[in-house]
Amino acid sequence: MEFDTKIAVLLRDDLLTWQRLNVTAFLVSGLGSAQPALVGAPYEDGSGVRYLAMFGQPVLVFEGASAVLQAAHSRAVARHLPTAIFTADLFATGNDHDNRAAVRAVATEKLDLVGLAVHGPKNAVDKVLKGARMHP
Repeated sequence: MEFDTKIAVLLRDDLLTWQRLNVTAFLVSGLGSAQPALVGAPYEDGSGVRYLAMFGQPVLVFEGASAVLQAAHSRAVARHLPTAIFTADLFATGNDHDNRAAVRAVATEKLDLVGLAVHGPKNAVDKVLKGARMHP
């Protein structure tokens, strides 16, 4: 199936494995909550057990150096694309309130980004991700 839009996650390439997984999970939750149309119908198995709905299209995961992430963030913001961010400061917080306070305390250009998720038209997302590579 061909999609007109793209969901992408960009991770800084120096993260530990557990950090990559944690950051990805947090980031896509932001897109799902802000873009309900991205979420498909709930699942049900052959025995009638129901499961939660998930995105109705693939999530592509990319990686890049800090400079690639900073540039992607600037391009996503300039294009007004729905974007979720995760900063290095969030590894030291333990709750949502402190997470938001940690982000609010830093000016946009000084954010120590370790990941971002973005959704939008395929060509716009591709331009945002310029310089990134698919996650291995």
